[in-house]
Amino acid sequence: MDNFTFHNPTRLHFGRGQIAQLGRELPPQARVLLVYGGGSIRRNGVYDQVRGALEGRTVVEFAGIEPNPEYETLLRAALLGRQERVDWVLAVGGGSVIDGGKFIAAAVTLDPAIDPWLIVGNRTPLKTALPLGCVLTLPATGSESNFAAVVNRRQTQDKLSFKNPLVFPRFSVLDPQVTVSLPPRQIGNGIVDAFVHTVEQYLTVPTEARVQDRLAEGILQTLIEVGPQTLADPAQHEARANMMWAANQALFGLVGLGQVQDWATHAIGHELTALYGLDHAQTLAAILPALLRYRYDDKRAKLIQYGRRVWQLSGGEDEIAQRAIAATTDFFGQIGVATNLGAYGIDADAAAQAVAAQLIRHGRLRLGEYGRLAPDDCAAIVRMAG
Repeated sequence: MDNFTFHNPTRLHFGRGQIAQLGRELPPQARVLLVYGGGSIRRNGVYDQVRGALEGRTVVEFAGIEPNPEYETLLRAALLGRQERVDWVLAVGGGSVIDGGKFIAAAVTLDPAIDPWLIVGNRTPLKTALPLGCVLTLPATGSESNFAAVVNRRQTQDKLSFKNPLVFPRFSVLDPQVTVSLPPRQIGNGIVDAFVHTVEQYLTVPTEARVQDRLAEGILQTLIEVGPQTLADPAQHEARANMMWAANQALFGLVGLGQVQDWATHAIGHELTALYGLDHAQTLAAILPALLRYRYDDKRAKLIQYGRRVWQLSGGEDEIAQRAIAATTDFFGQIGVATNLGAYGIDADAAAQAVAAQLIRHGRLRLGEYGRLAPDDCAAIVRMAG
C-alpha cells in the first residue's frame, strides 16, 4: 500500500429535512450566488426549501447550468457574481451544477488579466476562491465532497477537469427525499457513475490496501442491491438513502487511498461526450466492459477478487474473472444503461479514430494504471465497445 495523505474539509448534512441547515451554514449577511440547472428544483419543492432557508440574505440567482456544464454558461454566471459582489456560491443540483459551482467560485475571484479557461486543466494557479456550499439533488458524481470538477467547451469539443483544494465545498446537504421525482434515466446514470468511480480506484492491481478494497467492495455491493430497488420503487426511502451515500463515498477520497488507480474509462468517456453529446454514464457503461476485456491480463488478479467478493462467483480463476466482466455488463443493462456504442447510433470505427485524435490533442498519451494505454490502445477499446 502506497504512502498517502487524506484531507476532506466538507461538512455533510445527510437525511430528511436537512436543507434547513442552510440557515446555519450561511452567514446572515452573506451575498449568495444561487446556481442551478433547469426547472426541476422548482417543481419538486427544493427551490422553495432553499429560498426559505436563505431568508434575510441577499440572493442572486443564475439558472441554466447544463448537464456537462458549458464553459460559456459558467463564465456568464461568474460575471454576474462579480457584478453583484457575491461572497458565497450555493450550487443546487447534481454533479454538473456542483462542478459548475466550483468553476464559478474560482472564476469570480480570478485576476481579470488571466484567461479563465486556464483554470481548467490546472494551467494557472488559484490563489483564492469564493466559499462554496451545495444541495445535492442527483446522487452520482460525489462532487459535493471533493475538490475536482469537469467543464465542457462545446465550441472546441473539450471536456476537461481541474482540481484544487480551494474549491472543496465548505458544506453539502444530502436529502434522499429530494431525489424521488428523478426520472429512471437519471437514476440509472447515477448508479453507473458511482459504480465506475469505485471500479477505477479498485479494479486495478493488488496493493495490499485491504481496508480500501473492502470499502470499495461494500460500495459496489450496495449499488448492486439498491440500484434495482430504487428504480422499481421510487418511494423506497432506505434504498435511495443508501444509493445517495454510496455515490458520495465512491469519490469521497477514502477508496483510492494507497491504491494504484486507473481512470482510463473516464478519460475515453469524456472524449465521447465532447464528440457525441452522450450522457457521461452512458460512455462509462459502454467503455468499462470493453476496457476490462482489453486489459484482461493486467487486471486478472483483481478481476478474480472482484468476482469472488462482489459477485459471489466460484469456479476456476479465469472463469470467475470472465464471468465478473459479464456480470458487470449485465448489471448496467439491468438498470437501463446500454453497454455498446451502437445502441446510441455511434459508429465505433469512426469514434475510435476521433477519440484517439482528441487524446493526442489533449496530451493524454499514457492512460491507465502505470500509463500503459496509448491512444491506439484507447481506439481499440472504443472499437470493442461498438
